[in-house]
Amino acid sequence: MIQHKIIFTGPVGAGKTTAINSISDIAPVKTDATASDMTKGRKAETTVAMDYGVMNLPDGDKIHLYGTPGQERFDFMWDILTEGGIGLILLLDNSRKNPFQDLNFFINAFDDFIKQTSVAIGVTQMDLKATPTIEQYHQELKKLKATYPVFAVDARNSRDVSILVQSLLFSIDPGIEGDN
Repeated sequence: MIQHKIIFTGPVGAGKTTAINSISDIAPVKTDATASDMTKGRKAETTVAMDYGVMNLPDGDKIHLYGTPGQERFDFMWDILTEGGIGLILLLDNSRKNPFQDLNFFINAFDDFIKQTSVAIGVTQMDLKATPTIEQYHQELKKLKATYPVFAVDARNSRDVSILVQSLLFSIDPGIEGDN
């Protein structure tokens, strides 16, 4: 049995906890606390350490899912959680004031980890705000001289999140076959 570790990151409210909850085969472990800063304008509770879930694969392998806190003041957890990880899922909330700023911030913050592994990007809340479009995200990534898979996802939808995870795994090892 092989055990893998994937990290979910992104700004507060992008759907990290929800995404892990939608694909985990166990009841996720959450470290939520009452929001006490500007976050409380977006949601009542926020992750302060990590979220944790597990995907059991048909061959007996497991993917451990770790969600980072979205607030920069908890960034010390980012290095701890990425240790031993095989890749990064970056979730971005399209309804935020400047999602490209979030994209640039998190790509830069996790630059060393991404260079060693890979990243797949999921854009949430596109039903609330249709722009920027997925094509515009690709254009923004070109400015960073980067090409990563980018998908519109509903973090509540296990199929959407599963496709995002599969795209990450495929970018790490193109020989992997997904079971859609």
